[in-house]
Amino acid sequence: MAKLNQAQTKVKRILIANRGEIAVRVIRACREMGLETTAVYSAADKDSLHVKMADKSVCIGPAPSSQSYLNTDNIIMAAMHTHCDAVHPGVGFLSENAAFARLVRGNGLVFIGPDPDVIELLGDKVRSRETARKYGLPVTPGTGALNANDGKAVEEAEKIGFPVIIKAAAGGGGKGMRIVRKPEDLAENISLASREAKTNFADGTVFLEKYLENPRHVELQILSDGNGNAAVLGERDCTVQMNHQKLIEESPSPAVTDKMREAMAAGAVPMFKDLKYRGAGTIEFLVEGENFYFMEVNARVQVEHPVSEFVTGIDIIRQQILACVEGRMEIDPNAININGWSIECRINALTPGKIARLEIPGGMGVRFDSFLYNGCTISPHYDSMIAKLIVHDIDRKHALAKMDRALRELVVDGIKTNIERQRCIINHPVFHYGVFGTSWYPDMERK
Repeated sequence: MAKLNQAQTKVKRILIANRGEIAVRVIRACREMGLETTAVYSAADKDSLHVKMADKSVCIGPAPSSQSYLNTDNIIMAAMHTHCDAVHPGVGFLSENAAFARLVRGNGLVFIGPDPDVIELLGDKVRSRETARKYGLPVTPGTGALNANDGKAVEEAEKIGFPVIIKAAAGGGGKGMRIVRKPEDLAENISLASREAKTNFADGTVFLEKYLENPRHVELQILSDGNGNAAVLGERDCTVQMNHQKLIEESPSPAVTDKMREAMAAGAVPMFKDLKYRGAGTIEFLVEGENFYFMEVNARVQVEHPVSEFVTGIDIIRQQILACVEGRMEIDPNAININGWSIECRINALTPGKIARLEIPGGMGVRFDSFLYNGCTISPHYDSMIAKLIVHDIDRKHALAKMDRALRELVVDGIKTNIERQRCIINHPVFHYGVFGTSWYPDMERK
């Protein structure tokens, strides 16, 4: 594979401001592009795979994220100390933090992501809804920003129609979110949601939306170079969730018609072009029947990007780096082809501990993205996702059979995982039929 054009850029080494499987994924892409990498790690991650793989590594603090992976000063010092030219934020942590992006740029480094002002705009769910509406994307009925003492909240909610959902303007991952079905419960839940949002995102602003009882969750994968070129790499269906956390993703979506797909892209592409969006991003929708509603934009690469890579044959991390470093991509936005079907199962640790035995499935169309190795330790300090198992085949039926086979082959001994839970979902008749919403989850697995 061709390397980065050194005549167009001075970037030779990238610091990865993240951990786990996404850090490993970025290191691999950089290595193929002829770029060196610096890994940062907490004391709890000193033996992690991304530390072993990177060209250089720097400990940035003790186990708690607030003292390590969210310690922006230490991350910048690590980048400067190891003579990095750019910073890749990965997913989570600081990946959608406009202040961090500005700090990176202020120290003369390239930020592998959109401009800080764009991150700020899209990270505010109230403002991003207004932006989406300008480009003709439908949004669910809702309000502007509210606070816990806003006396108009009940009046606004009654205009929308109960049930409503309270959301954190700066939030995600189910934090600062409450479903309210009766007017008398609204004030208390706004206060609780605002408090939770303040704790998790340092911003207690919340707003109301009409609550859709059982929609599909669908997102478009976008790549944009910031110079007028933006491509849609198909859609992903992320409907299977538990506690607002995604469990299974697939591409294409069983619920999206060609007409819906074209309408989604017709609004999304001009928006990304006009914002001069740079890199990888995702625009998310709720889908009810033939109707779809804009939900939010994730101004970063997503955990589930491998399913889009499988069906398009495009290395999203590579194109993200090219777009942010050189202002170009190696793809033709008008020549994106979707081939076959891809499914991803997130493998989560249910307990911390040491991996006593690891057996990774293989075969045609099987991919395993992880930081696991025999003997590694799973820390209780971070996100529970330890791996992603991704498969690809000619259609959904064959992809499901391949995923079941791959899950059977996957062995992670020494800790408890959700592997059997994933097999339960994959083999459930409702999932096979393909008609379900975000409220569906096999009852036996709720216990």
